[in-house]
Amino acid sequence: MPRPPDIIYGRNPILEAFRAGRPVKRLLFAEGLREEPRLKELRQLAAARKVQIEPTDRHKLDDIAHSEAHQGVVAYVGPRRYWELEPMARAALADRADAVLLMLDSLQDPQNLGTISRTAEATGVGGIITSHNRSPEVTPSVVKASAGAAEHLRYARVANLAQATDTLKDIGFWIVGLTGDAPTLYTEFDYRRPLVIIIGAEGEGLHELLRKKSDVLLRLPMAGKVGSLNAAVAGSVILYEVVRQRKT
Repeated sequence: MPRPPDIIYGRNPILEAFRAGRPVKRLLFAEGLREEPRLKELRQLAAARKVQIEPTDRHKLDDIAHSEAHQGVVAYVGPRRYWELEPMARAALADRADAVLLMLDSLQDPQNLGTISRTAEATGVGGIITSHNRSPEVTPSVVKASAGAAEHLRYARVANLAQATDTLKDIGFWIVGLTGDAPTLYTEFDYRRPLVIIIGAEGEGLHELLRKKSDVLLRLPMAGKVGSLNAAVAGSVILYEVVRQRKT
């Protein structure tokens, strides 16, 4: 069965795809769009890259995007490049000696993957590691939920997350698991070292083998009646603690 064409939709995601250097093959604009700064910049970038803009009926864009959230803009783009695990980890370390990677255990909601991707890009994460079987690919809806931040991130998809932690330990990373019953608060750990932060899915939490593979388990304080945070929110909290510590 042929692979469907690679598309992204939404004004910010397509702008970020251009800025990240992803090949844009076709650009579709809904007929009758009101001009605004992002559309003007998209026209300029398309002209500079010699990408023709095709006026298209909005309902046709709904069908192409399988969504009405396209904001009147859809792009056909080159296929996404997924990294192999070890080259991605070494590239992150080349960027900075105390690189941070994010590992997502069974995070199945594309909206969550997009949200955590946006925070990861904003906090300088060197790459995101997901499972072939237990997490979605970086789909157009993920890119849209990330406001285009996904276009600037490295992603690696692996067959076995636990085995991936062994590879990353050998390279020099500390494995940090986030779980609600950990003895150590997330503010009590020193993040100033190469890190892999593992975020589990809501409800399931971290799988047992990943808990065992972790060098340290951390928890977020919960003062209310709800037992856990949204996975993307929890990941965002710990990533900004990493930023805070490294700034001070």
